[in-house]
Amino acid sequence: MADRDQTLLRLRRINLFETAVFLLVLLPWMGFATLGARPENLDFPTIAVVIMFHDFALMALAIYLVWRNGEGIAAVGWIRAGAAREVAIGVGLFIPMTLVIALLEGWLQATGLAEPAKTPSYLLPQSGTEYALAFLLLIVVAVSEETIFRGYLLRRFSQLTGSRWIGVAVTSAIFALGHAYQGSLGVVAVGVIGVILALVYLKRGSLVAPITMHFIQDFIGLIIVPRFFS
Repeated sequence: MADRDQTLLRLRRINLFETAVFLLVLLPWMGFATLGARPENLDFPTIAVVIMFHDFALMALAIYLVWRNGEGIAAVGWIRAGAAREVAIGVGLFIPMTLVIALLEGWLQATGLAEPAKTPSYLLPQSGTEYALAFLLLIVVAVSEETIFRGYLLRRFSQLTGSRWIGVAVTSAIFALGHAYQGSLGVVAVGVIGVILALVYLKRGSLVAPITMHFIQDFIGLIIVPRFFS
């Protein structure tokens, strides 16, 4: 029993150190983007490439850390079995998620919170080539962010705290803070989206459905709404 307790304590310390290192990479970027960055001075292709490299690097780090611990790639939700079905489930679940978020935003606006900020112009593609780049960006962001937040950080915070619910709450809060440019209402809405995606992941045991939902949400926000409804 003592040996088992020592092993668990050692794993807990390793996970704590690993998560701290990961957050040291993640949080400064989020703070820079929220408080000090001036991306409006850059063009869309530059911003898209920077975001893709950053997200891909973080995802690679998460996968490496999981691999180093001998947990296997399935530990972060990368499961190919039944992928087509999971995509269909993601598409189906996106509709009720959208309704929930719409009702939440309407209620929050009624309480006095400002409307979500519109997508900044420097984040919007303009030409055909930029739209192709935007599509690639949306794929990279959906896959990498779901791997980072739901696949990796949710797992680590759940292990560190001994509670999946705390893991869901903490990772969803971090996920929301990364969208501070959308204003207070946008942060709350993104936080709720993070909770929904986390619950879908925990229920399905695969990231495919959350990735699908994340991609559709971003596609509508970055492509459909600015082009056809603004």
